[in-house]
Amino acid sequence: MRGIAYDRFGDESVLQVRDDLPEPPVGPDVVLVRAHAAGVNPVDLKIREGQRAGAFPHHFPIIPGWDLAGTVERVGPAVREFAPGDEVFGYVRRDHVQWGTTAELVPVPLRCLAHKPASLSFAEAGALPLAGLTAYQALTEVLDVSEGDRVLVHRAAGGVGFNALQIAVALGAHVIGTASPRNHGFLRDAGAAEVLDYTAGPLSEQLSEPVDAVLDLVGGDTLADAPKQVRDVARLASVVDPGVNDMGGRYVFVRPDTHDLEELGRMADAGQLRVPIAKAFPLEQIAEAHRLVAGGHVRGKVVVTLR
Repeated sequence: MRGIAYDRFGDESVLQVRDDLPEPPVGPDVVLVRAHAAGVNPVDLKIREGQRAGAFPHHFPIIPGWDLAGTVERVGPAVREFAPGDEVFGYVRRDHVQWGTTAELVPVPLRCLAHKPASLSFAEAGALPLAGLTAYQALTEVLDVSEGDRVLVHRAAGGVGFNALQIAVALGAHVIGTASPRNHGFLRDAGAAEVLDYTAGPLSEQLSEPVDAVLDLVGGDTLADAPKQVRDVARLASVVDPGVNDMGGRYVFVRPDTHDLEELGRMADAGQLRVPIAKAFPLEQIAEAHRLVAGGHVRGKVVVTLR
């Protein structure tokens, strides 16, 4: 089987194109997917560098990637929800790190998968799961955003932030996004009611009044200022810094969820959610994809295409 793998932790140079990878096992509750596209996320870089070795068992060689879109090749005997030929997408976070999404065939636990939204290309669908689920779960489960809420989304032009902006708008919120000036029009086109320049000083001083909910995607000084940005600190969530719990807010770590993936798909097909692709790389250029993500300030998502 062809794919990307690495045998040790390190920088982008450890990523190797391999033609000799074994085909993955397919258990009773597993769907074997032929990959078309795989999103590249910051967590992929952290895993490659060994920063998550204490959180998951790791088994080399490791195939990187947690985001996936493709077609079903075959299913385990307990699977009734999918059949060969189905177009699917998923957030493939298994209980251990080994069988990732940048390979021809990917074993996907049933809980991680949903039918691909018809309105999205494979590249777009492959870029959506991790960032989309993070945004959706933060807004609906932690921040409880509803119609009429004033919601502040930090780094709203990035992968999670752009999804969060669109989802909050779909929920009926008045959304304020932060970005550099070059991205202000991009956010307004996506439905932001207000756009603030994060380079122009503390956001708490730029707001006309505190908001109902804040989604922090930056950490550091931005998170330190966040309690002044929100009416009730219980409606402050951070995706990047667990220290938010000490402030009275909530840290969010995304989980696989078929229902939530289906809801993202419904929003996409309803025209409420689009997935801008910053750049799509062929499999052989995955190192360049990792470098682009590492550089930050990417508008939209980075993907690797396999077909």
